[in-house]
Amino acid sequence: MAVPLSARRSFISRMGAAVAAFGIGSAASAEAQTRPAAAGPFRAARHAEDDWMDQFAGQHRIVIDAVTPHGAGEAVLFANNLYTSHKTAYSLTEKDLAIVIVMRHYATPFAFTDAAWAKYGKALGAMLEFKDPKTKEPPTTNLYQASGYGLTLPNLGTTIEAVRKKGTYIAICDQATRFTAQGLAGMTGSAMDAIYKDFQANIVPDSRFVPAGVLAVARAQEKGYTLIYAG
Repeated sequence: MAVPLSARRSFISRMGAAVAAFGIGSAASAEAQTRPAAAGPFRAARHAEDDWMDQFAGQHRIVIDAVTPHGAGEAVLFANNLYTSHKTAYSLTEKDLAIVIVMRHYATPFAFTDAAWAKYGKALGAMLEFKDPKTKEPPTTNLYQASGYGLTLPNLGTTIEAVRKKGTYIAICDQATRFTAQGLAGMTGSAMDAIYKDFQANIVPDSRFVPAGVLAVARAQEKGYTLIYAG
């Protein structure tokens, strides 16, 4: 009895699919057998440039990522809250905490001293859209280092100096510093390099420049720091 042409075609089609599936499966099996075994859990590479993050002996590590003028103040407040809450709830001391604030992006200028703000505050205030709540004018000092502002600023009266004395360290974004210097050069007619050198010479105590703030935030987490965002 002759097999209908349509049946033969259906049979050939099914056979072709089966052969193809077998071939794919065999190839996948062979690949699985030749693929190198995983080297174990991921472990981030270590770089000597980041060793400064290991100098703090605290048993709890926190990095606070400050990005905006408002966030810079919040970061200072958050650091102080961490010291206070660990003391009241866990009976821990300031030395039990390792806290790093990363001042980057538009928070960067708040890692500069009053000397830098006295010289460039008017232009910085315009660039950052940040004003002294008392005078309604661009500030001529680093307001997060000043007392007497209370609830009118997001640090709620806690100064950088106060948390610095408790052990807080500040990382300053070099890329943002250069960007800020370039912007101010265009606004003031001064040389970008001169402004950048002024910034370098006038940073708050217990701080350091890092190549980029985002890099410091990433490296800190690889070193076991818990991230708190202050935008």
